[in-house]
Amino acid sequence: MAEGFDYIIIGGGSAGCVLAGRLSEDPAATVLLLEAGGRDRNPLYHLPAGFATMTKGLGSWGWETVPQRHMKNRVFNYTQGKVIGGGSSLNAQIYTRGNAQDYDEWRQMGCDGWSYEDVLPYFRKAEDNDTYDNRYHGKGGPLGVSQPIAPLPICEAYFEAAAQLGIPRNMDINGEVQDGVCYYQLTQRNARRSSAAMAYVAPNEGRPNLTVRTGAQVRRITVEGGRATGVELTDGTRLTAAQEVLLSGGAIGSPRLLQLSGIGPADHLHALGIDVILDQPQVGENLQDHLDLYCISELNGPYSYDRFAKPHLAALAGLQYLLTRKGPVASSLFETGGFWYADPNARSPDIQFHLGLGTGIEKGVAVMPQGGVTLNSCYLRPRSRGTVRLASSDPAAAPLIDPNYLSDPQDREMSIRGLKLTQEIMAQGPLAKYVLAERLPGPGVKTDQEYYDFICEHSKTSHHCAGTCRMGSDPAAVVDTRLRLNGIAGLRVVDNSIMPKVISSNTNAAAIMIGEKAADMIREDARA
Repeated sequence: MAEGFDYIIIGGGSAGCVLAGRLSEDPAATVLLLEAGGRDRNPLYHLPAGFATMTKGLGSWGWETVPQRHMKNRVFNYTQGKVIGGGSSLNAQIYTRGNAQDYDEWRQMGCDGWSYEDVLPYFRKAEDNDTYDNRYHGKGGPLGVSQPIAPLPICEAYFEAAAQLGIPRNMDINGEVQDGVCYYQLTQRNARRSSAAMAYVAPNEGRPNLTVRTGAQVRRITVEGGRATGVELTDGTRLTAAQEVLLSGGAIGSPRLLQLSGIGPADHLHALGIDVILDQPQVGENLQDHLDLYCISELNGPYSYDRFAKPHLAALAGLQYLLTRKGPVASSLFETGGFWYADPNARSPDIQFHLGLGTGIEKGVAVMPQGGVTLNSCYLRPRSRGTVRLASSDPAAAPLIDPNYLSDPQDREMSIRGLKLTQEIMAQGPLAKYVLAERLPGPGVKTDQEYYDFICEHSKTSHHCAGTCRMGSDPAAVVDTRLRLNGIAGLRVVDNSIMPKVISSNTNAAAIMIGEKAADMIREDARA
C-alpha cells in the first residue's frame, strides 16, 4: 500500500518550505515535504558569509547551461539549490521584492489577483523586520529581515560616489520608491541566515501532521484519470495525495519534473521515449534570467574582506563572530547596492547593482591578490527568452538549461550601459582613497564590440531564473491564476517558474510571497 497524505510538496526550497509551514497549521491536514537534497547541518549554511562557498558546490545540483550561442558558446555555471531551504539556504540573503509596477504588469498580462496591492499583504505577512513596521513592512512573521551589521567604510564612499552621478541614497528600496543606492535588507536574524527552512520548517517539525523527508528525489508525478494522485520516488517508493500535489521545484526543477512525468511538449517527450500524459507546449518555455556583469577594482589597502582569506585572519574573524556576532563572518559580502537606469525613459529602474566587499566571491569570478571590490550590474527586464528541456528520460541526468542570454539586441545594449555605469561610479572621487585601479574591464576596453567580448568571458548568472511554468488566464498558460496546472486536476506549481515576467530585482523574497499567497488559495479552495 502506498503511504498517503493530504498534501505532498515536491521541493523544499523557498516556496515549498512556506507551504509546509503554512498548510501544516491546520492540524487536520497531513503534509509531506520532499526534498531531494540533504539537511542544512553544515554551519556554512547559517553563517552569512557562508555565501562565498555556495556557488562553488555546497548544496547545489552542479548543473551548467548549454553553450550560449549569442555569447560565443560560453557555458555558465548554474547554481540550483539541493538542500532544505533551496536557494534561500545558498543565496546572499538580499531581500528585495522587485518594483510595484512588475506586479501591476502581471495583472495587465491577465494575472488577476497578482497586482502589487494584492501581493503586498503577503510580503508583510512573511516578514519580521528589525527596523520597519508600516504600510510596506511587517513584524512578527516567520522570516527574519534585518539591516546589515557588518558594512565597511568603503560602502559609504560608494554612496557618495553614486551621488556625484545624480543617484540618490534610498533608505528603504522595498518601500515607496525603488530608485537609488542602499544598504540592502537581508534575510537574517541575529546575524544568522534566515532561510525559508529555518523560518518555516525548523520551528514546526514537531507538528504530528508535518513530515519532512530529505534525500527523497521524485521520479515522476503520478496521474490517473486526469488527476494528480501522488508521486513515485527514484527508489520506487509510491506516495499518494488525497488533496493536492504541490510542485515547488523552482524555475528549472519544476518544468524538468513535469516533463519527466509526461507533462510538456509532446514532440520533445516522444523523442525521449516518455509517455505523454498532457501535451503542454509551454512547459519549460519562457525561461528568463538576469545576466550579471562585473567591474573589479583593486584597492590600495586592506579595505575589503579579501584580507580575511589568509588562514590566521580567517580564524580571528571566526572568533570575533562567535564572541560578538560581528565582523566579516556576519556579512553576506553583497549587502550594498541599489537600482538605477540604463534607459533614462524606462518606467522604473532597469539596472541593479551589488557591491561585493571582496573579489572572487562567486565561482569563476577573478580574484585580486592584493584585495579589491566587485561592483556587479544586471539588466533587470531582459527580452531574451530561453528553455528548460530534458537531455534524457533518466531522472538522474542534468537538464538542458538554455537562458538564451543576449538573444535580443536590447539586452546586449542595456547590459553594456549598466557595466559602463558601474565603471563611472567606481571612478568617482569619493572612492579614490580606496581604489588603486580598475582591473576588469580595465582601460583597454573601449568600443561596444570590446565590451561585448569582455561580457562573453566575464559574466555569470544572477541566480534569478523564472518563468518556465507561466501563470496566466489564457489557454496556453501552464497554470491559472490560482497556480492550478491547466489540464490536470489536483496539481499546482508554486515557485518562481509561475512568473509571467521576471521581477526587477532578486527573486527570493518573491518566491516566499508566492508560497504565502498559494497557501491561502489552497486552503480557500479546500473549503469551497
